[in-house]
Amino acid sequence: MTTSRFAPKPSWLKVRAPGGESYTHLKDTFRKLDINTVCEEARCPNVGECWGEGTATVMLLGDTCTRGCRFCAVTTGNPRGAVDVREPEHVARALSKLGLQYVVITMVDRDDLLDGGAEHVGKTVMRLKELRPDMLIETLLGDFQGHMSYVDTTVDARPDVWAHNIEVVRRLQRTIRDVRCSYEQSLAVLARVKQRDPSRITKSSIMVGIGETDDEVVETLRDLRAVGVDLVTLGQYLRPTPKHAEVDRYVTPETFDRFAAEARAMGFSFAASGPLVRSSYKAAEVFVQSVLRPGDPVAARALLDARLAEARAAAEAAGGDPMTMSQLAARSASALVPAASLVRREREAE
Repeated sequence: MTTSRFAPKPSWLKVRAPGGESYTHLKDTFRKLDINTVCEEARCPNVGECWGEGTATVMLLGDTCTRGCRFCAVTTGNPRGAVDVREPEHVARALSKLGLQYVVITMVDRDDLLDGGAEHVGKTVMRLKELRPDMLIETLLGDFQGHMSYVDTTVDARPDVWAHNIEVVRRLQRTIRDVRCSYEQSLAVLARVKQRDPSRITKSSIMVGIGETDDEVVETLRDLRAVGVDLVTLGQYLRPTPKHAEVDRYVTPETFDRFAAEARAMGFSFAASGPLVRSSYKAAEVFVQSVLRPGDPVAARALLDARLAEARAAAEAAGGDPMTMSQLAARSASALVPAASLVRREREAE
């Protein structure tokens, strides 16, 4: 039975409003540097917690997606090949001056571009690696319409984690995701990353409470693990507006714990599973606990604190006051150029 949007949410979905010195500083700095963060755009309930730990998610290639999934509040439209060609350099230089230890670089789907924006993402990752080799980078990307050469471009940039979200169980793909997405295509893309670079850590995410059964969630976990996915997150779907898919149920914390136990039994390196978990939830902690200090939470916590201190010191050494980056990172109308050579043109009627 579908949950009414006027019904009160369970107590486990209530969180304290974000705040604190670190959160306020990063919020002000992102505004001055004209950097778009998914943390704010998606109104993530964990924004204060993640920013306080030196983690943020940054969105490239504008805020207009060429796809229209029924769970996502991002604007749908046709950017018509508009690309800020300076963005990789500007974003990399701006981020290098922030006290972050872990950055998730994501993007809207850009089916209007010939390579889906793959080269743009790759340039950003490589340049940030040059400027801040201490910073861990995760890329959260789309399926590039199944064009594996474009997937390869992003893998070859060597992000520490390569993520793509399968979003929902197999049965709900056609009703929840855009018609250009598919369960099989998402699995194929994740498999390709491991084929291209077996050492690359892969990650995916599942939304629950949108019409699936518990057995279907377990089946999806099994399918993700079969293509080598290392890290998985599971979280409660929350309806962004009345125009989006309705919430079918509020999954209990106990059920989320069972999903996490199932995932660990299947061999995932780490499973973050809970009502408020999102695809980039505690990304730095997940990486450290699963890759750098597996099985030792005390050592993981100590390493996280040390890395955050190192990141803040590196940011200070890289350029002092982030306010001086405002002019560099400012966007202007002239920066949005029609990249004709990159535009995927619609097929002419045969």
